Order: sequence, then structure tokens, then C-alpha cells
Amino acid sequence: MIDAGEVRKQFPALHEEYNGRQAVFFDNPGGTQVHESVVAAMVDYMTRRNSNTHGLFETSVRTDAVIEGAHGAVADLLGCDADEVVFGNNMTSLTFHVSRSLARELGPGDEVLVTRLDHDANVMPWVMAAEERGAGVRWADVDVESGTLDMEDVRRQIGPRTKIVAVGYASNATGTINDVGTIIGWAGEVGALTFVDAVQYAPHGLIDVRELGCDFLACSSYKFFGPHSGQIYGRREHLERLEAYRVRPAGDRPPGKWETGTQNHEGMAGVTAAISYLAGLGVKYGGAEASDSRRRKLAAAWAVVGAYERMLTERLISGLLSVPGIRIFGLTERGDWDRRVATVSLRKRGSTPEQLALALAEENIFAWNGTFYAQAVSERMGVEESGGWLRLGLVHYNTLEEIERCLRVLDGV
Repeated sequence: MIDAGEVRKQFPALHEEYNGRQAVFFDNPGGTQVHESVVAAMVDYMTRRNSNTHGLFETSVRTDAVIEGAHGAVADLLGCDADEVVFGNNMTSLTFHVSRSLARELGPGDEVLVTRLDHDANVMPWVMAAEERGAGVRWADVDVESGTLDMEDVRRQIGPRTKIVAVGYASNATGTINDVGTIIGWAGEVGALTFVDAVQYAPHGLIDVRELGCDFLACSSYKFFGPHSGQIYGRREHLERLEAYRVRPAGDRPPGKWETGTQNHEGMAGVTAAISYLAGLGVKYGGAEASDSRRRKLAAAWAVVGAYERMLTERLISGLLSVPGIRIFGLTERGDWDRRVATVSLRKRGSTPEQLALALAEENIFAWNGTFYAQAVSERMGVEESGGWLRLGLVHYNTLEEIERCLRVLDGV
């Protein structure tokens, strides 16, 4: 089991005082705190490596090495090759970038499929691409009671006209882990391309794009203890074949053809550090050897992270269900906990989500209220016009004591 006390020593923000007290960070689904090695790597870049690329002088050579290292680190995280990794400002910008290129292959009579459980960043890029090309849009429905995708409806919606299927790996609202492997298989049967939003899943479990068989997959390093940056895996054949919107000097080979302009090089240094930190957890707690590959270390890390987070999730959900008036939107049965990440959205009878978040904030417990860009599911569940949810998100630096503190506040509201 992870030693949370030892882990917490390595996150500077966890020891900072806010309004005279240390904070509880349950706002993790919107962005995690960064590891000390990430801060050090970014400072090191800015002081010892800061330059633009492809120069003959030392700082430029060092920058090129940082860029190469970051692509290799994300490749190890996702289970792909380094030239299949594209960096950008964030997942949303990258998704619009890719959708614009894929839209060139759409026309009247074609269809794209999106789901009502997804973050809008994996909805509107495809809706707008379809509208611009005269293609149709199909929506896969949600089971409102369980907060899960209606898989029968997904299956019905995929047909011979389907060209793109966009689906989230895990919901940023209900925490549900979707059966993306099955959906990717259904899409493959009709020759449709698949785009997976893994932003919410990436902080909680190992991703293997080869095993999934997806065509594209996006994540954001600020959700897994790194800096604000986005990454997309694209199957090499697509990155090579598709026409990217780019300047001519960018060339026509991936990933450079997709990485428009000067990148956030210090952020790339931080991404590498964040992934190295996670790999280190696999050695310290997961039984991996120091000589093992980074990919193997990461697999070991996610095994122990997952076990620790399930323990936290069990206590949070069971505690919330014991508070009168609270309703959790999503899976709550013990047998279903392997089908969700440690993201829990709720409402309490007689209180608004804003009131709950404010009560927590007054006790230095940081949590989000609202609908978190998950507009389709908030509308489907009938909470869009009434303030959405209070959302609590746990990661491996959170503790049982923090959960107890949160439960006491919510019980008193």
C-alpha cells in the first residue's frame, strides 16, 4: 500500500497555508497539484535550457533533448511510439485541431457519434466538424440512474454511415469508466475512426492504446501531477496521412506537422518529470525493479495507486450515503467500484451545490461546484439549470482523515 504520508511530503502545495491553514485538495478532477520534481524540472529548463529549437548552440541542443524526452515519456505512459505523441496547449485545443483535419473526410450522408456522458471538449469539435461538412450527428444516451453509458444505445447508433466515434474513457461528472474497448471494436466493424478522451482516466489507471485499438486518445498532464499541457496519441498511419493545418516550415512528418508553432518547452520538461515520478511509485511501492523499463514501472505504479484509491473511494461513498439528504450521481454499489474512478458528484436536499462548496471552502476544503463542461449529461440528468453538482475527486495524495473532515462539514450543512 502507498504510504500517503511519505507521498504528501513531495507535494509543496500540500504544505502551503491558505488563509492560515493547510488545505484539503478535493478539486483534483479539475487539475491535480504538482510534484516537487515537476517544479524543479521546469525551473531547470527556464534557467539552463531556455531556447527555441534546432539551433547549433548549447541551449537549443538541450531544448531539443527535452522535447525528445517528453515525447518518449508520454509514449511510455500510453503504450505507443514517441512519434505518435502530439503536444499542445490542452486537450480541447488539440481535439479541435485534429477534428478540423478529420472533417475533410466527412460529407453528406456520413455520421459522427458522440455521447451524452462526455465532456464538451469531446462533443463540440465533432458536432461542429459534422455541421460544417453536411454530415449527421448521433447521440448515445446515458442511463440516468447509474450515470453510465447506455451500451445498447451505443451499439444501435453505430452503423455503416458512421465515420467517427468519440467517447470518454471516464466521465468527469459521474466518474464512470466506460467500456471503451467494446465501443472501439464496434466502430472497427464498420470502419469508423475512434477518438478517446482519457483526461479523467489518466490520473487513475494504466492506458494501453495498442490493446484498446483506438485511433486517437487525448489526455492532459495537469490532471496527473504535471503542468498545464495537452497530449494526443494518434495512430502513425493517420498522423502521416491526414492533412494538418500548419505552416510550411513545420514539415510533413509527425509529430512536428501537428505541433503548431513554438511549444511549451518548460511544460514538456515538467511532463517528463511527472511521468518519472509515477514510475518511481512503481519501484517504491509496486515491486518493480529499478532496471525495469519505464512502462513496466508505470504498470506497477498504477496497480498500487488503484488499490489505494479504491480504499479511499469506499470510505467516501459509504460516508456520503450515510449523510441524510445526499444523492450521489453515479455508481455506488461495492461491486461496481472497479467501473469508476475516484470522482464523485452529488447533491444534498435543501442545499445548492454552491452552498455545499462554500461550506467546504470555509473549512479550507477545496472542491468544485457546477457542471464542469459536462453539459450534455447535466442536461440529461436535469441539473444544468439548478447549479449542477458538488464534485469531490480523490488521488493518491489524499487521506482518510481528509475524507472524514469533508463528511463532517457536509453533514452539518
